[in-house]
Amino acid sequence: MLNYKIMYEAPTPEEYNVLRINAGLSSKDIDASRTGLQNSVFVVTLLLDENLIGMGRIIGDGGCFYQIVDIAVHPAYQGNGLGKVIMMEITKFLDKHAPAQSYVSLIADSPADNLYKQFGFDYTAPSSVGMYKKY
Repeated sequence: MLNYKIMYEAPTPEEYNVLRINAGLSSKDIDASRTGLQNSVFVVTLLLDENLIGMGRIIGDGGCFYQIVDIAVHPAYQGNGLGKVIMMEITKFLDKHAPAQSYVSLIADSPADNLYKQFGFDYTAPSSVGMYKKY
């Protein structure tokens, strides 16, 4: 069993990008990362020996709309239930702070969609589909 710490503060932009890259996500501009992390509604990080091994965060307006992003676990620690720990912390925050009728969304890559289903998320299609525009 891993002896990790759960923290509720954003990592540095550099730590954030290293974890993203290690977890198979794209890197982000350092200045944009700094701004994004500072403007998060909620951040949960998992640390092992002071090293960032997992994280997730919520972005949004803090009232009507929330989006879950950056669910990432370092590959060396995947398979230990850490994604579930991150989602439990995010769910606890939303259960306490999200007003009634709030809309919480996320974009799920397979097979992570199976994790999110465990927390009550469902597919929007066919009534709606996710869309994006990348800069």
